[in-house]
Amino acid sequence: MPLPVTLLTDALGWGFGAMSAVGALYTLAAADSARRFFAARGGGEGEGGERIGGPAPAVTVLRPLHGAEPGLAARLRALTIQEYAGPVQVVCGVQAHDDPAIAIVKDLIAELEAGGSPVRLDLVVDTTRHGANAKISNVINLMAVARHEVLVLADSDIAVGADYLARVVGALSRPGVGLVTCLYRGDPVDAGSFWQDQAARAVDHHFLPNVLVGLRLGLAKPCFGSTIALTDETLGRIGGFAAFRDILADDHAMGMAVRALGLAVAVPPFVVGHLAPESSLGAVLDHELRWARTIRGLDPGGYAGSIVTHPVPLALLGAIFAGWHAWSLLLLGLAVAARLVLQVTIDARITRSRPRWPGLIRDVLSFLVFVASFGIRRVSWRGQRFSVKSDGTMVPVGENGGS
Repeated sequence: MPLPVTLLTDALGWGFGAMSAVGALYTLAAADSARRFFAARGGGEGEGGERIGGPAPAVTVLRPLHGAEPGLAARLRALTIQEYAGPVQVVCGVQAHDDPAIAIVKDLIAELEAGGSPVRLDLVVDTTRHGANAKISNVINLMAVARHEVLVLADSDIAVGADYLARVVGALSRPGVGLVTCLYRGDPVDAGSFWQDQAARAVDHHFLPNVLVGLRLGLAKPCFGSTIALTDETLGRIGGFAAFRDILADDHAMGMAVRALGLAVAVPPFVVGHLAPESSLGAVLDHELRWARTIRGLDPGGYAGSIVTHPVPLALLGAIFAGWHAWSLLLLGLAVAARLVLQVTIDARITRSRPRWPGLIRDVLSFLVFVASFGIRRVSWRGQRFSVKSDGTMVPVGENGGS
């Protein structure tokens, strides 16, 4: 039954309706930003990007691993068959002697040796912990065997094309650029999995458009774990990886540190794949609440203002409080239409996926995650609970007041 319309409910209806109208306009702007960003620079995944002028520098790719993730062998193999003219070293590392990723890496090493590959693949097994951030601890251990001046750090769940290194290093070679990072799309392990599709949609239809709008307006200062490419000299100037060992948003902090040197962080016009292995609602919520809490901590005001990026749930609330009045239904229709335009644009021009069914369930779930993120103080990461301090550092629950 519709709510009885009172002065309060009517005001709430108009308020939510107004925000949904702003959100619909924002959504159309996001679709246009996506189209412009990639069309003006040569396309989406697998197209465009910088090229290296002159000899290609030697590159060390750092790949911290944790467990035998689905498709890990294929993602690692892709790094060994790059269309790159310079020497390439890939360093993989784990922090447990029984980590199942070890066998995968050893098999790939044997495969490369048997095939006479020029790519050097190294495995580091080191249990040393350097701080609360397990990934950065792993990366610090990897640096012991890194051989080359150009470093490319990428999360274990990132999938890349054959020209990935050429583009990334090409962008890094531009004057004034101190670091290169990459946009990414959702990449479900199983295309038929409902929850993996929902996780991928969160990246494709919410995260990615918001970043593109921020880049267009000059408001976004992104740096993502999907790719962090920089020289060893620049890394030393920002304190090395050890400077970020206790920070939850280590990637963002590295980008800010490089910018503080007066250097630019470049975002080439292509996307890499980001694994979406979540197989349940609980797994999706754990990941996205940690993600949302991280973003809220980086920019509380901007994050609160991002409520307008949820026009469909806002329009639904407006319609409920307005007693399903005709004007509220019109706003709901406009919000749905705007979201469909954005989703079709992203799917056709950037993720290169076949058009998917409208993600209105995903829109509602994303709004619930947004609201819930204001009430959480702890996050889950790889089976461990952390409390996040106001400065972005994290403390394992039960340690130094983190309980």
